[in-house]
Amino acid sequence: MRMLARRLLLPGLTTLALTATGCASTPHAGAAAAAAPAALAPTGDGTSQQLDVAAAPQGAPTPAAVARAGAKGRTEQTSLKVASYDQATGRAVIAKAPQGPAPKPTKSSSASPSPSPSPTADKPVAVGDVIASAPAPGAPNGLLAKVTEVVGKTDRGTEVKTASTTLASVLNEDKADGKVPVDPSSVTVEPLLKGVTFSWAKSGGVKFGPEGAKLPLGNLRLDVNAAVDTAPDAPASAGASVSGFVQLAPQVEFSYDGTPGAGSGPRGAFLGMSGDWSSQWKLQGRAAASTGAPKRIPFAKLHSAPVIQVGPVPVVVNLDLTCYVQVEADGRVTLDVQQDVKGDFKVGGTYALGKGWTPVSQSHVKSTPVTASVTATGKVKGALGAEASVGLYGAVGVSADFAPYLRGEADAKASASSDGKTSLSGSWALYGGFDLSGNLHLQLSLFGTPLFERKIPLGALNREWPLASGHAER
Repeated sequence: MRMLARRLLLPGLTTLALTATGCASTPHAGAAAAAAPAALAPTGDGTSQQLDVAAAPQGAPTPAAVARAGAKGRTEQTSLKVASYDQATGRAVIAKAPQGPAPKPTKSSSASPSPSPSPTADKPVAVGDVIASAPAPGAPNGLLAKVTEVVGKTDRGTEVKTASTTLASVLNEDKADGKVPVDPSSVTVEPLLKGVTFSWAKSGGVKFGPEGAKLPLGNLRLDVNAAVDTAPDAPASAGASVSGFVQLAPQVEFSYDGTPGAGSGPRGAFLGMSGDWSSQWKLQGRAAASTGAPKRIPFAKLHSAPVIQVGPVPVVVNLDLTCYVQVEADGRVTLDVQQDVKGDFKVGGTYALGKGWTPVSQSHVKSTPVTASVTATGKVKGALGAEASVGLYGAVGVSADFAPYLRGEADAKASASSDGKTSLSGSWALYGGFDLSGNLHLQLSLFGTPLFERKIPLGALNREWPLASGHAER
């Protein structure tokens, strides 16, 4: 029982029409295909500004942003930092960040400089101020909070009490729209089975990966070699295994429209993930019969908390992915099938004033030729899938489950390849497909939108296409 994986995959979801080669829903309103305009550019209405969306600069701590209570000005990029935070009590210590060399902009950053700290940037925080911070001690997912009480000075800085707040309190009436690639070197991996290997390639020409594999820049890849349960009466030669790879080049998509007149919250918003993915995998042997729900075997957990700079505001996006193998079988079929799948995806939630939150998803899938051999009478279905979640400041906003699969059924002996070469005895059929499902979560109200009463399902979706089939008499 083995399994060998080679590239990385992720979700796509929703209220969409999907064919055997692809699917797409209506794109989120206000999303620009090109990069966002320069940071803090006026939008023309005299009150709001278009904020640049880019990866936070690397090489130095990301400074906190503060929206001053009662101030008519913009949210400021300050020289302050969150020195510590206690999640249980909501207490934080705010201190002046040490000054160092100017950080180098990332490849995705705009050519426009980041806004300089204002003359009030060194002012201590006061009651009513809102703080937006990158990850800090005690706040691994960053901090977005309003100061409710200034406790006093300490040797580490100013101690304050805080309460939760929303992005609307720091983005106000401004606008932002952009895509930021996830730095693959920032992803942490927890293998759940033996034989899992992780590799990546980031900008700068450095490539990592299995021998002979050249990963495109910005890609993540998982290679796995693990076993699935074999039917008890199967011969040693029919040991069940799944082998293949999943590969992904993810990017965060963020949009906020605080156009004046929208009230206390935004007129529109979007949070999601998109990117290219591919997988190649093989299902072999006679898998043990599954009773009740299909048997799901997680083999790796991945986590990343990229910081995107929305004008002066550091916004922390939390991404989590659990890759798994799932087998559903009757314990009678022995098979040897292989499938290559490539595509792209976009999954997220979009908000429009007066309409609320709705799911957004796009996915185009292409399955390349397979080779196959199916023996005996019975059914089997194997998937190499991923559960994913996207959120802000540690709160889950969108969850998705995406599982490309192979399904086979036979009543005798059949061997074939999808290029048309067959050798048959009896009837048989092989199918490729994928299952999509997920939810929008209450925490999307972090944008400052109205709270919805329950999870909003993205809609269960299944699409399947024939790979090979035949019928012959002896």
